[in-house]
Amino acid sequence: MIVWRAIVVFLVSVLLALPVGSAMAQERSTRTLFEVLFGSGNEQQQSQPEQPVTSQPQSRPQAQPAPRTQQAEPPAPTGAEKSDNARRVAVFGDSLAVDLARALERLYADNPEIVVRERAVGSSGFVRDDFYDWNAAIEDELIADSFDVAVVAIGINDRQALNGAEALSDPWRNAYRDRIDAFLADINAAGKQAIWLELPPMQQPSYGAAMAQISSIHKAAVNAAGAAWVETYDRYLGEDGSYSANGPDLNGNIVDMRKGDGIHFSAAGADKLAFYIDRAMGSTSGGRISLSGSTSEVADFLAGTDAAGMIRPPYQGLEQMRLLEMASFVQDLGGAAQRANDLIFAGQTTAGTRSFALEDMLDAPAGRVDAFGLGKAAVEIENPRGR
Repeated sequence: MIVWRAIVVFLVSVLLALPVGSAMAQERSTRTLFEVLFGSGNEQQQSQPEQPVTSQPQSRPQAQPAPRTQQAEPPAPTGAEKSDNARRVAVFGDSLAVDLARALERLYADNPEIVVRERAVGSSGFVRDDFYDWNAAIEDELIADSFDVAVVAIGINDRQALNGAEALSDPWRNAYRDRIDAFLADINAAGKQAIWLELPPMQQPSYGAAMAQISSIHKAAVNAAGAAWVETYDRYLGEDGSYSANGPDLNGNIVDMRKGDGIHFSAAGADKLAFYIDRAMGSTSGGRISLSGSTSEVADFLAGTDAAGMIRPPYQGLEQMRLLEMASFVQDLGGAAQRANDLIFAGQTTAGTRSFALEDMLDAPAGRVDAFGLGKAAVEIENPRGR
């Protein structure tokens, strides 16, 4: 009896000495005391504890939006060999002019009669003549007779003090305008053509507002000098009227029009700009064809006659559409609105279609200036619409 009691005490002590942590938690609940002491013979099946099975599915990495790729600059064009008498187009200005010159080179690559010469200087402008003097530079170009057409794209570096005057102040505007006037006067005196680029909208609002003011000074000087002005501001705005980096290219595809800095043009944006420059050169050099090679035109049978100056449908190259936009439409302020359904009733008689005797033209009705009080009574014609 004492022996069995000693055995029971020994077994209890062994059970209390076993670990009750993670090892016991992994044992099956149906395991007997005998299997705990002597083993069940199944340990060889699995030496490592099983990994817990989670009910939640493994989360997939969320797809990140693909980064917008910058359009690669087109390779330098290798077009037709230029003629000895090719029209020389020089592009003057700051870094905007660099993008424009490359686009014009692509546009006229296959035209042997047009050669493009880049004369752009980065970081230059009409304010810092100590860095680069454009008024002196244009005089040197004219003395060398290096171009026939001057395309100017400049101004993004001109928001700086000039002769001690704060940028965009009244003294600043006067001094700045004087330099622009002198630049254009030299080109006009040499009998050269000048085409000036309007500064496009800018991404940064305050900077864009300053560029718009500078561009307004350019436009006033260009118009006074009789040079060509190429609009870009409205053409590079978004649908909501604000800055947009995207827009339709020459093929109608929506692509990047501007570079990431919010100032310069992308290759597609510069190509579109070159298209407008080409039209400006064509309209100011006779107006019949595009210099890029397009030969389509609309015949104007009134050209050269006394009726040529009348307001007529917009014939290509005669800038009649621009004249129509400036003059707007002629409206009769005292007349009632004319409706399209008035033309449906073609059979009804109106005051303008009723017949009359020729002798009635000699008999002045009463009240007319030549009746002298002796004319016959006027015949009242029903004319409810006042025609």
